[in-house]
Amino acid sequence: MAAETASGYIQHHLQNLTFGQLPDGGWGFAHSAAEAKAMGFWAFHVDTLGWSVALGVLFVLVFRLAARKATSGQPGCLQNVVEVLVEFVDTSVKDSFHGRSAVIAPLALTIFAWVFLMNAIDLIPVDWIPQVAARLSGDHEIPFRAVSTTDPNATMGMALSVFALIIFYSIKIKGIGGFIGELTLHPFSSKNLLVQAILIPVNFLLEFVTLIAKPVSLALRLFGNMYAGELVFILIAVMFGSGLLWLSGLGVVLQWAWAVFHILIITLQAFIFMMLTIVYLSMAHEDNH
Repeated sequence: MAAETASGYIQHHLQNLTFGQLPDGGWGFAHSAAEAKAMGFWAFHVDTLGWSVALGVLFVLVFRLAARKATSGQPGCLQNVVEVLVEFVDTSVKDSFHGRSAVIAPLALTIFAWVFLMNAIDLIPVDWIPQVAARLSGDHEIPFRAVSTTDPNATMGMALSVFALIIFYSIKIKGIGGFIGELTLHPFSSKNLLVQAILIPVNFLLEFVTLIAKPVSLALRLFGNMYAGELVFILIAVMFGSGLLWLSGLGVVLQWAWAVFHILIITLQAFIFMMLTIVYLSMAHEDNH
């Protein structure tokens, strides 16, 4: 594979299927990164949105099926898997969440299962889903990315949703005054009112950075790890188009080795996103007056 062809292949696989307003004023799909960029803020990554919703619906349907077929007798395979997963998440919440809320455990279960499913799409060979999309659309140049968590828009959207819950519970548990006091009266404090007033801007700067770092860390950690994993799969796929038999054979070995290792990554990243959510919401429930 020539360098230009390899470069174009990589760029094509890293571009989202973007829908927005075209330069002529009409609406349609972008066929290049430049067209997608020109669409501006009101452009939609159709592949990210579609796969996110589809896998979310799949999660709901599978767990609903397991709940409907649940039995107190000998459980089936699906019930066993769901029960193990629920027990695992429940134990994680009990160990890390120190408040009282009926929302946290279902939220943690949803996050873990949903993020895991989105990550798991990365195990499908990188060309399969884009080729299906190209044949269905009739446009063989149209880009299509199936791994939603390699799109920073998706990971930041999930992180901002968690951040909204952090703010909500912080205000609910501590009140407006307590929440503002947490941002302005810590970590430095003084009994002298004048000194405390001088310290307020410093405290606010430090605490505000800490607060904003929570959604940023959630979003970028998941995005960075999954994007790197997808890029490795794409680079391995480039080896198959080199025209060299030995390099293609090496690509097969590397693809299987990376896929096995990637199973750990996709599970670990779902677990980390879930655990950080639990910890951040536990901190929001702490009332340290």
